[in-house]
This record gives sequence, structure tokens and C-alpha cells, in this order.
Amino acid sequence: MHPESLSDRIHDHVFDRGNALAERSTWAVMWITAATMVVEIAAGWWFNSMALLADGWHMSSHAFAIGVSALAYAAARRYAKDRRFAFGTWKIEILGGFASAIFLLGVAAMMVLGSVERLVSPQPIQYKEAIAVALLGLAVNVVCAWILGRAHHHGHDHGHVHGHAHSAHDHDHHHHDLNLKSAYLHVIADAATSVLAIVALFGGWVYGWSWLDPVMGIAGAVLVAIWAKGLLAETGKVLLDREMDDPVVAEIREAVETGPEDGGTRIADLHVWRVGKAAYACAIAVVTHDRALTPDAVRARLAVHEEIVHSTIEIHHRMLKP
Repeated sequence: MHPESLSDRIHDHVFDRGNALAERSTWAVMWITAATMVVEIAAGWWFNSMALLADGWHMSSHAFAIGVSALAYAAARRYAKDRRFAFGTWKIEILGGFASAIFLLGVAAMMVLGSVERLVSPQPIQYKEAIAVALLGLAVNVVCAWILGRAHHHGHDHGHVHGHAHSAHDHDHHHHDLNLKSAYLHVIADAATSVLAIVALFGGWVYGWSWLDPVMGIAGAVLVAIWAKGLLAETGKVLLDREMDDPVVAEIREAVETGPEDGGTRIADLHVWRVGKAAYACAIAVVTHDRALTPDAVRARLAVHEEIVHSTIEIHHRMLKP
């Protein structure tokens, strides 16, 4: 395959499927969240609410993650045609997500330490003011979830328009924007943390359960840690090319291998890795009795799966036994 056509195909898969809306949405959500984060952290410190501080710090991690996503989209767009990137710049997004997960683990640890300190040494809380700010944070989370959800569904629908040539057993995972999906899930987790803060503050205000505020701070930290663990697993899978359990692997085998009556073609060695949100590369070693089988013929079989944007094919012909 000519290098230019390879680059163009990867560009089509990685950058042209709803990314303009996704980039605009992530920038908008980042600025909205950053402003709200400042308000929540300041209010949590002023009103002496650990749960509100936890929500604010969680929102800071959210702002950081969304900012990384927005910068990743910008970098991918800027260097989309740079031939020095053999398989495009999509993994910038993945590296950003991995760094964000490490950062979140640190934030979760800080939240736990702060909450434990408040359990040991309780301090008075101005509940009414803190509840008002927490409700503001929850409202912002709902708005952000709507913005990112709209971008996610738009990109998903756009992917189906371009992917109409896929086989009937094609899978939705081929069209997921991992960068946008991670940001969306983070907003949902952030909203849950806001709810915990509100519950804690109401409990303390109405029933005098001052201990509930730091306890909910710890619960919020657990949510952050769980989200960080999931993000580490998702991004680590891509960075380490752990894709051999992906459904696309079975699809490649189904497309290439044939029965004895059609040459008995078998895949002797197969390596598959992801090079974009919905783009895969593969290296295949084929053993066959079909003397007419060529690499181009194998690529023609793979063409039904347009997410396979690059293939390196080696064919070993075997003589039929007399």
C-alpha cells in the first residue's frame, strides 16, 4: 500500500468523524468546569466543608482531563498530515488520558487525607452557603454531561453513516471515541460526587451529623479512584497494544481463512493493534494451498472491514499432498 493512501485512510478514520464538534464541546466544558471549580474550592475553604472541597478537587481533575482531551484534539488536527507520525497522532489523546488517571489517583489520596483530618478534628460548617454552591456544581455537571453527550451521539451517528459498508456483525466499539467517552464518564462520576456533597451537607444541617461531611468526602475519593482505575485500564490497553481479544481479530480470521475446498487458507501468525479510534493495523502470516493467493487478494477479503486501515501480509504456499 502506498504510504500516502495509508496516511489518508488513517486520517479519515481518526479525525473526520465528529471531531470538530467533539473538540468544541471539550473546550466549552473545560472553561465552564474550571470556573465552577474555582468557586467550589473557594467556597469549601471559606465555609469549611470537606465534602464541598472534595467535589471541587474532583472537579479540578475533571477540568484537567477535559483540558487534556481538548489539547489532544487540537494537536491531532494540527499534525494530522505530518508524515513523521506513521499511524497518525491519535495516541496523544491516549497518553493524555493515562496522565489524567495518574493525576486523579493523587487527588483521591489528598481527598482521603483531608477527610480523615476533619474526622479527627471536626470544624464548624456554614451549611446553607455550602449547599448552594454544591447545587451550583451539580447543575454545571448536568450541563457538561449534556454537551458531551450530544457530541458523543453525533459522532456515533456520523460513524454509522460512514460505516454502512461494514458486515452485519460489525460492532459499535469500532466507532467509540475513547477520548470523548472518558471525558463523558468523568462528568457522570463528578455529578455523583456533587450529589454526595449535597447529601452530606443536608445531613449535617438538618440532623447535626457533622461526621457525614468528611465521610462523604472519603466516598467521593473512592469514586475518583475507581474512575482513575478504569481509565488506566482503558488507556493502558491501547498504549500496550493489548488488542488480541478484540472482536476485530475474529473478524479478520473469518475474512481470510477458507475451507479445504477453497485452498485451505489458514492464519499462522496474526498481530493486531489499534492506530485510531476506529482504525486498526495488522500483520498476518498466511499458510495456504491456493497457489493463486496473493497479498492483494487477502487485502480484498479484508476490505469489508473498513476499520482495518493497514495490513502487512506474508503468504506461504504449500504443496498439496499427493
